[in-house]
Amino acid sequence: MSFKNRGEYNFVPRNVASRNSVFFMCLASFCLGMFFTNRMWNVVPEARGISRLSKLSLSSNDCHKKNVLEYGNNTIRILDKSISSLEMKLVAARAERESLAGKFNISKEAKKRKYFMVIGINTAFSSRKRRDSVRSTWMPQGEKLKKLEEEKGIIVRFVIGHSVLSRGILDKAIEAEEKTHGDFLRLEHTEGYMELSAKTKTFFATAVSLWDAEFYIKVDDDVHVNLATLKKTLSAHLNKPRVYVGCMKSGPVLARKSVKYHEPEYWKFGEVGNKYFRHATGQFYAISKDLATYILINQL
Repeated sequence: MSFKNRGEYNFVPRNVASRNSVFFMCLASFCLGMFFTNRMWNVVPEARGISRLSKLSLSSNDCHKKNVLEYGNNTIRILDKSISSLEMKLVAARAERESLAGKFNISKEAKKRKYFMVIGINTAFSSRKRRDSVRSTWMPQGEKLKKLEEEKGIIVRFVIGHSVLSRGILDKAIEAEEKTHGDFLRLEHTEGYMELSAKTKTFFATAVSLWDAEFYIKVDDDVHVNLATLKKTLSAHLNKPRVYVGCMKSGPVLARKSVKYHEPEYWKFGEVGNKYFRHATGQFYAISKDLATYILINQL
């Protein structure tokens, strides 16, 4: 609204002027915002793979959805393999650095030479007869055992920890047996049926810190091994990353407490009725050095 004063001059009230100014400023800000937003979307580079997948998703109809999903799954698998490869390289580099720093107490013998495989025979205090059976069949004794190590690069040891009672009668019996045969690897581990998984992990970590080998093998003391066949089989997997060889299986995750071998933490594997991931049976399996090194680092 305008008014005239005595000098016939028009003037606009301040409140009207301020409202107009605010309106024009808001309009200008909105236009500038739209302009810069469009510029930024044009500048942002499209991610390879993601942009392609987005375009396929937007332009596809029902008959093309399967191809889009396959493309996405393949991309995820490729990325997953790349990430796993980088993780293992980082683990190996860290192991090498920390071993050079003396953190893992790598023996001088391990640094001197390369072995083909280290076989750890899982045994218990009460398994003397089984050990004698192994010694009389496939495990060389005395000088033949040393010759197997030096010429074939194969190390074989019975693996056992310590009893609950330190320096008890069970430990003394093993010490006496060790003096006779010299074929034990004693672990910093307390023996017990519920600690078998921890014992295996400790074996791999100890073995890779003592001997530099291509493969590390866990076998039970009631399994008889053909060393020549085993070496030939593993030779086919040389220079392959993350080798895990054994009698592979899978099975349902047992959630009910009334069932033998039920899984207390079954929920970690998903919904009830799911299966375990594919894995080797416990009697025998072999892993490559990079996996043994991974166990060594991640058990700390």
